[in-house]
Amino acid sequence: MPACPITTDVNLAAATLRDGGLVAFGTETVYGLGANALDTKAVARIFEAKNRPHFDPLIVHIADAKWLSKLAAEVSPLAEQLMEAFWPGPLTLVLPKTDLVPDLVTSGLPSVAVRMPSHPQARELLLKVDLPIAAPSANPFGQLSPTTARHVAATLGERIDLILDGGPCLVGVESTVLLMTESPPRLLRHGGVTQEQLEKVIGPVGTVSPTGDATDSEAALSPGMLAQHYAPRTPLSLIDDVNLEELSRSGKRLGAISLSGVDAGSAFAHEEILAPNGDLTTAAAEFFAALRRLDAGDLDQIVAWPFSEVGLGRALNDRLRRACHS
Repeated sequence: MPACPITTDVNLAAATLRDGGLVAFGTETVYGLGANALDTKAVARIFEAKNRPHFDPLIVHIADAKWLSKLAAEVSPLAEQLMEAFWPGPLTLVLPKTDLVPDLVTSGLPSVAVRMPSHPQARELLLKVDLPIAAPSANPFGQLSPTTARHVAATLGERIDLILDGGPCLVGVESTVLLMTESPPRLLRHGGVTQEQLEKVIGPVGTVSPTGDATDSEAALSPGMLAQHYAPRTPLSLIDDVNLEELSRSGKRLGAISLSGVDAGSAFAHEEILAPNGDLTTAAAEFFAALRRLDAGDLDQIVAWPFSEVGLGRALNDRLRRACHS
């Protein structure tokens, strides 16, 4: 099968989705692989294209609030506060679902994950198609999330119907996922909206294990919670878990990824500095693209320096932990 076309034609993308096709499209977080969430055959193609296990639920994207009452059986006052504060934007809310939502989308759960992206082209697409769109990240399951159309084409271009080029993603990490069926709500995945921002609006939220390891039941509640995920092909280790001097003497070609650079002499054949000024927003936007460059650098191992456990640093550390090879 030849590689699919890359286009900026939103009308073509909307028609493809209405016809049951798979369209990768840019959002403010990462590129999503979209299908009509109400069409089980189209949704099944997402799982097939990504080689994604069916126990991993999908996030449903909407642009018009009219769809929320059709998808969610209940929207609590807290959820309304969060939507007022952060929608459109990189926040996913897990809500009780209606019977309209196919079980394939939710992996049989009684809840559905919904978000309203802020990317202008994504919003235009969703409004034109006038359907809820199920869309996990547009990459083979477990691999690095794509933040450009070119990233999608390199890994899924022969398995899907169309790539809608929305330019580079500005947030660069996936949406925050908040479980609204518990009190207090529980943060299932750190992402583009920080824990501090959430708590400023609704007070304390519960979290999963600070190590980032979810239980089996937690892993089934949200995408991106499996112990190993977002992984490059090149083995990746946190600096806390390796002896840099020993690695330097090993003769291996080493790569490094850090916030603002490290003082390690010439130990690294390839170094990625995400934000020389230490800005976590810049670092998040560059994170997956930097890991892709390292992965393409003919390296034996990548060494990563953890971020501060505040704000977007939590989301970045979560992605690093899940990217480490066992």
